[in-house]
Amino acid sequence: MTISRPRQDSRHIGDLQRSQHLEEFRRATRALLMRPLMDASHEDFGAVRRQADRLREWFSREAGWMLHVERDGARLYKRPANLSDDSRGLAGYDQRRYVLMCLACAVLERADPQITLHVLGERIVTLASEPTLAPRGYEFKLRSATERRELVAICRTLLELGILQRVAGDEESFVHEGESNQADALYDVQRRMLAGVMAAVRGPSTWRTEEAPVDFEDRLASLVVELVVDSDQGRRDALRHHLARLLLDDPVVYTASLGNEAQAYFINQRGAMAARLCEASGLAPEQRAEGLALVDDFGTLTDVSMPAEGTEAHATLLVAEHLASRLRDGSENADAPCTEEAISEFLLGSVERYGRYWRKSAREPGAEKELTQIALDRLHKLQLISHVGQEVHPLPAIARFALGETDVRSGKALKTKDSVLSGTEPLSLFAS
Repeated sequence: MTISRPRQDSRHIGDLQRSQHLEEFRRATRALLMRPLMDASHEDFGAVRRQADRLREWFSREAGWMLHVERDGARLYKRPANLSDDSRGLAGYDQRRYVLMCLACAVLERADPQITLHVLGERIVTLASEPTLAPRGYEFKLRSATERRELVAICRTLLELGILQRVAGDEESFVHEGESNQADALYDVQRRMLAGVMAAVRGPSTWRTEEAPVDFEDRLASLVVELVVDSDQGRRDALRHHLARLLLDDPVVYTASLGNEAQAYFINQRGAMAARLCEASGLAPEQRAEGLALVDDFGTLTDVSMPAEGTEAHATLLVAEHLASRLRDGSENADAPCTEEAISEFLLGSVERYGRYWRKSAREPGAEKELTQIALDRLHKLQLISHVGQEVHPLPAIARFALGETDVRSGKALKTKDSVLSGTEPLSLFAS
């Protein structure tokens, strides 16, 4: 009797299956990082369900985040490592709109399986009139088109999250014809998705009135405080989770920004941590003396793209290159802060060279100030600058953005209305 060797094509099929399995796991990981609250209609939900067990184990071990996957959707309880970072959150949302969002969720939690836009608005008005909100200056009467537009913005967010599903009607008609009973919309309420909105460890309603934290920072911290085992291993796990959350959430982690204990752990373990995180997410580690970045070569695992198309994106890249030159030239003033006014003057000077490729409104007198604020906001979110008051300090990672000689693309090469200016191939975006 002889034992035959495995056929070559059998080994190839096995390697291919393992590769496909890993790719699906990475796709599911990236999808959950970008959409922690995911309904069943998401294009990657099937991959998340198939990889559910492995994903639960990986997120729990590496970041201390819980993952619940059900038939109707998935919820990664993704809590930020830095609670003081005000650059996170829903686009276009301010404090007033977040309060309105909370009131809408409170109404839906008590509502029937279906609700109309009119009924939702009326019940929110009732909740907004409670005595606890009036002393804080909050008022919502739903009497103006502006307030109706705010309510519609909330509904569209809930639709995007899968908490509401439109059955009939149109929100836009409600904005313009709000006084008419015919201008309405009907929704199904997805209670399982609604239950996963809050990612807090402890809900605010569980505090007794006399024990509830008063200070805003204390209230925020009380929502996400987690049990840390009082042992050396427990503290190391907490440090590892904290650092992993930073690396998965932020574009770059600077060693100097960490506390002494976290800094010591980070210096010793960052290579191994980066390898594990990158294997699962498809990111690429970039280690420097100043810290560590996980780079996204595809530019999809981010909510702020750089480089990107459009006038604002090009202005941002110009400002980044301008600030990076202060670090590269090694001059005496390299560490001196730059001011917003100086950056506005720089962009004003750039209009002569690039303005004819920008949209018309960006060439108007005074537009450079708006462009400056947009550029600095993007660079701050990507942790490429420190922006305090009127002072702007370039941070080390900004040195990786350089333009070189600019090649202007025009005519048929442009697919969008906003012209794109392309220089030497820019380095990839830090994963956000």
